[in-house]
Amino acid sequence: MSLTRACTDSLLQCLRVAAKAIAHDVAFMEVCGTHTTSAFRCGLPSVMPPNVRLISGPGCPVCVTSQGDIDRLIDLGSRRDVILCTYGDMLRVPGRQGNLENARVHGSRIEVVYSSMDAVKLARTQPDREVVFAAVGFETTAPATAAAICEAQRLNVKNFSVLASHKRIIPAMRALLTDGEIPRIKGFLCPGHVSVIIGSEVYQSIVDEFGVSCVVGGFEPPQLISALVCLTELVVNNKTALVNQYPEAVHAKGNRWALALLEQIFEPGDARWRGMGNIPDSGLVLRREYQRFDAALRFNLPEPQEREPAGCICGKVISGAALPVQCKLFARACTPISPIGPCMVSSEGTCSAWFKYGPSKQLKNPRSHSDELLEVQS
Repeated sequence: MSLTRACTDSLLQCLRVAAKAIAHDVAFMEVCGTHTTSAFRCGLPSVMPPNVRLISGPGCPVCVTSQGDIDRLIDLGSRRDVILCTYGDMLRVPGRQGNLENARVHGSRIEVVYSSMDAVKLARTQPDREVVFAAVGFETTAPATAAAICEAQRLNVKNFSVLASHKRIIPAMRALLTDGEIPRIKGFLCPGHVSVIIGSEVYQSIVDEFGVSCVVGGFEPPQLISALVCLTELVVNNKTALVNQYPEAVHAKGNRWALALLEQIFEPGDARWRGMGNIPDSGLVLRREYQRFDAALRFNLPEPQEREPAGCICGKVISGAALPVQCKLFARACTPISPIGPCMVSSEGTCSAWFKYGPSKQLKNPRSHSDELLEVQS
């Protein structure tokens, strides 16, 4: 038996022992889409104690991008004078007028890039075209967008702009905890990648204000299970705490250089989240001195209209209010080959994870999520 396997088995036993000391069901939310995919890929849901559940949260950057912002990107991508640069996960997200992949097939200039700097370089080589970077993601990717804007300003690149749809995770966590339709969350498995940037200290306000534990964890099976053991033992001991179990990557203060860059270029602003509506100060908007790089202003884009695809419940899935298998479209009309909602498109989407790795017993005979929620005690 390998050392990793032995460690995993030992941690699972610790989790089961701790769970037996709890007389009711408890629900923990993993905020990060990578945690969701990692958990399903290694089969974690199938070996969890029956009274300890993981709920997937709004940690997939593609999934939480509002329908209106997707439509804005498709609008920009269809313009003859625009080259739209985007990460690959955004290509197949459906909008009201198709998706970016279809727009590219029909002649639009849609470029898949691996970094925001690629968009700046393209703008310099194509001075007769407007180059727009689709800036999506949490605090993980926002510093790269800020760095690209700094570089474009330094080089005086006048045909470069960004359509910023960046999100901040802490306001979203607060919104979840104050939403009466969301199950009672006893603790958060906090995102590893985002926490590298923002640090672990910022979660203390969640612990203090809501009495909900926050554990920062890594992505390998032993790290995931260790974080769940910590959260479960805190419930057993009737305690709440902030615990950083990913110290090799996450520091208390985060990445100070990245945070300073974000502070220079962006400021908090209201943002639209798919299924969660407008959340105050949950977005990052360009400061006044950098608004010449704002594509929404440059192209005078109209205010987006929020219209979800008919029958799609992605909004409920990413907020933990529903399971993918409760969607009538799941694995029928909506599959990874022909996705209807973003949760099936993104590699970090909950529906995609359920489709690829979900236990067969859950797919064939899922429990009513509403019944589960009633069982979760405060």
